[in-house]
Amino acid sequence: MKLTVLGSGTSVPHAKRSSSAFWLETSGGSILLDCSPSSIHRMAEEGLDWANLDSIWISHFHLDHCGGLAPFLFSLKHAPQTHERTKPLTIFGGAGLRSLIESFNAAGNYRLLQQRFPVEIVEVTALEKFEILPGIEVVPLKTPHTDDSHAIHIRDGEKTLVFTSDTGPDEAISAFANGVDLLLMECSFVRNKPVKSHLELAEAMYLIRKAKPKLAMLTHFYPEWDSIDFQAEVRRFDPMCEVIEAVDGLKLNI
Repeated sequence: MKLTVLGSGTSVPHAKRSSSAFWLETSGGSILLDCSPSSIHRMAEEGLDWANLDSIWISHFHLDHCGGLAPFLFSLKHAPQTHERTKPLTIFGGAGLRSLIESFNAAGNYRLLQQRFPVEIVEVTALEKFEILPGIEVVPLKTPHTDDSHAIHIRDGEKTLVFTSDTGPDEAISAFANGVDLLLMECSFVRNKPVKSHLELAEAMYLIRKAKPKLAMLTHFYPEWDSIDFQAEVRRFDPMCEVIEAVDGLKLNI
């Protein structure tokens, strides 16, 4: 698997961090993990084959994670790069995903699902395994963020990845991510977080220590992180594995 960080930030406009999105290349095809409004342009900036994207995972329905869906489907409908496309695009997410897309569609009668190729919508159930692409097994886990929010465990042969997206603290995440090759976890705040439904650094590091991944990457940074020495703060918690900072444009082989 190969991961490209498209957006390591939040909904807050930032000069160097766009909102949440990750491109994952697997043996079965390409997956977009979250589809923020900025992601549709970031895919092009990184030279990724957006016109042939195979599937999209929507972790939850906050706009900095799903607000690019309608613009992306609109672009696929009209871009010359997709005129010859015939293979399907499948969009996965929690209950309410179809209603969300239909609401976007109704706002302007865009006919977003009437493409030259099939567009399939799949609403998942927590802890029920499915194939997100041929040979790529996935299990979703309900997370304490919103009613529709899920983490996702992805297995591509012997390689594994867990993407928490936005979440509050929950030890179930550590069990879910036990021993994975990459734990991609939100860490919105440094300390003294103002809300329960996100993680601050101490909470993220606690979950990492319990999960014992081979590698961890923290993401979803609010601007308060700009003045922080990331590695110095991480070292204070003795994480027992390498922990890296997600940065827009970073590419990682898993």
